[in-house]
Amino acid sequence: MSNEKQPSVRVFTKPADPDCYPDGLARSVHFSVELEGVTHPLNHDYGILFAKGYVSEKNTIVPMGVRDPRIFRTEDGRIGVAAVRVHEDGSEDEGSRGSVLLWETDDLIRFEEKGLTDPASLPLSGASDELVLDRETAEKAVVRWSPVVLTDVSVPETVTAASEEDLKDVTACLTYSDGSSRTKKVSWNTSGVDFGRSGSYRAEGTVSQRSYSFPLAKGYGDPVVFPWEGKWYYISTNDNLNDIGLYLREADDVSALFADGVEEHLILPYDESRSLIQTFWAPEFHVIGGELYILFAVSGEVWGPQCHLMKLKKGCALTDPASWEDPVRILKKDGSPLAEDPITLDMTFIRGNRASYYLWSYREGIRTPYDSGSMILIATVDEKEPWKLTSDPVLLTRPLYGWENVRHTINNEGPYGFRRGDTVYVTYSGGAANGYTYAVGLLTANADSDLLDPASWEKSIPSVLNFRSVKGEYGPGHNSFYTDEDGDLMIVYHAETALKERLRCNGIRRVHFRADGTPDFQMSSAEDLGETQVSLTVIVP
Repeated sequence: MSNEKQPSVRVFTKPADPDCYPDGLARSVHFSVELEGVTHPLNHDYGILFAKGYVSEKNTIVPMGVRDPRIFRTEDGRIGVAAVRVHEDGSEDEGSRGSVLLWETDDLIRFEEKGLTDPASLPLSGASDELVLDRETAEKAVVRWSPVVLTDVSVPETVTAASEEDLKDVTACLTYSDGSSRTKKVSWNTSGVDFGRSGSYRAEGTVSQRSYSFPLAKGYGDPVVFPWEGKWYYISTNDNLNDIGLYLREADDVSALFADGVEEHLILPYDESRSLIQTFWAPEFHVIGGELYILFAVSGEVWGPQCHLMKLKKGCALTDPASWEDPVRILKKDGSPLAEDPITLDMTFIRGNRASYYLWSYREGIRTPYDSGSMILIATVDEKEPWKLTSDPVLLTRPLYGWENVRHTINNEGPYGFRRGDTVYVTYSGGAANGYTYAVGLLTANADSDLLDPASWEKSIPSVLNFRSVKGEYGPGHNSFYTDEDGDLMIVYHAETALKERLRCNGIRRVHFRADGTPDFQMSSAEDLGETQVSLTVIVP
């Protein structure tokens, strides 16, 4: 009879440390799985289940946390997690006395928020901080919440090829620890193969992934890399120049955008006559209605960034400031400004199957006791008139989770989307924009759905990229995406090089897609393909 201990899962909170793991993070539900005598902290030992804060009568957010989490089997055999809701600082929450927060899951991967629940309705008599699991559930949970790493690179042992072109079509299969795989082109060395003579030959090849060291550009936030008419371009918020002006880099490839001495072209300068004075923030390139635009925020003499749009003139060079039309403010559907006293910023553009949309960050009462926190709104837009909304704005998300609302940094900002098949993904950022708590969240929707309906979107409870994700990168966030020369989706972001550093620097790496098709933004370049040699036998007929 085996004495092997059955797999189990444990739930817990962490001690709050204001210097490296503050209340908003520590007072969340963490998980670890015991499997074959090894304890596996899930999600880099970062919280997975966060209590939602609530909105006060003054439209401010009251942040919340949890204590005393317990795990149990529900009456229908699911896994339940219950915890006492408390204030962010751990003090008692009078509003939830006599209730518990409840989540349910089938697999420790996808969780359903059930909200405040009467504990008398739950089978909590046997609940504790640990629950026995079947091996399959334990193994899948460990795989899902552990770093994904490359495990194998393979090519066929033998191929028949009558020409060098035939061999170019032979790709490598890359396999990863989560069971996912992808193909990659091989650079074959055919010098030892005589395609003019039948026989058997050995061919060597190199498989490589474009990779970029961190940090890249230093002192830049909100980075965007964009291809246009055979060139590559880089634009960002320029912290080195106090966020004044829009500067553009141009190169033949992405690496050259970050080379020493690369030229920066000032395409939109400080200009009092046009009220272009401060907070030149978060510029993004977007092709809208077949035309190239830059969406960005800027302030006049009075501080208060507002969303603007700037169009490239036909046939003109991106690096010439004269190539761009005057910036215009984004308007509501009735022709009035998008906002007056509230600030608007970080506007981005996405397409669904029903319509085209803008998403942006909106905030009321900033620097007052009535600060609403930044929230993300969405509205439709006619691509023929992209300076004006065609619907009323709709609230998509506010920073209610502890990782979004950390130590008075109440942020949902920097949305940016991409599509994969019929799924629309929108990342956004929360926490401190120039500190280690900055992190990336994820909204997901079906492209066929009405994207103005908040019910069409699923919001990830934990962040999907944070300072525990990749060693040496602190506060990753405000990202964008581009597809590189090899067809790989790449994420561009800013982060800091140390826990207490405040210098925003840029990073780039590949977005991995798991076996279930969902994106993984946490795979480091070291965990992905670097450069690998392969070989096979070529049969020339």
